[in-house]
Amino acid sequence: MAGAYRCAPIASTRVWLDCYYGAAQPVRAGLGLAPAPAAQVGLGLAPPAGGERQNQDIRDEVMASAGRCGSLADEHQWLNCYYAAAVPVRAVLGLSVPAAAPQVAAQTALPPPPPSSPPQRPGVLAAIFGTSETIVASRMTSYSFDHYGNFTATLANGQVWRQLDGDSGTAHWRKPASSYAVSITSGAFGSYNFAVKGSPGKFKVKRVS
Repeated sequence: MAGAYRCAPIASTRVWLDCYYGAAQPVRAGLGLAPAPAAQVGLGLAPPAGGERQNQDIRDEVMASAGRCGSLADEHQWLNCYYAAAVPVRAVLGLSVPAAAPQVAAQTALPPPPPSSPPQRPGVLAAIFGTSETIVASRMTSYSFDHYGNFTATLANGQVWRQLDGDSGTAHWRKPASSYAVSITSGAFGSYNFAVKGSPGKFKVKRVS
């Protein structure tokens, strides 16, 4: 999703769609699937900016739907959901739409939230821009960092949240996990913001458990 957000400055909807597909490459690689075309992946690394963005409302719809795929634990299901979310843009561009795509989008892009998961917020503006309302408030019970410096934090309520690849923030936690009080708010396009009381900045995260 962090890669998909980087596609936003692209003016052409057709080029934006290629960038959106290229952003899925890390998941494709993790699943051992054939890689996305290099041209698509390259768009996400250096998206061309400039010009008036086409079909912004449809792009926002796609990103909001893709953001809701984050509640799926299975990576194969998430990837199917992510691709199905792009159907509205394909339709606008006159591209082929798989017959099963609307059904996939309905069944996997909008699943019932699991117990204790952040509730879905009604309203188009809330879905696009997020809200400042705290949807999770808990203390950490443990945290760890991967080799890129991205964190995974386990909360006292049992939830596990991981920092998104591509998020520019860096956590500098040194105290015991229980010292940190966490609040999570909804962000733009179905994303989530992770903040620690008394520490500056917010991090983009996804729930992994």
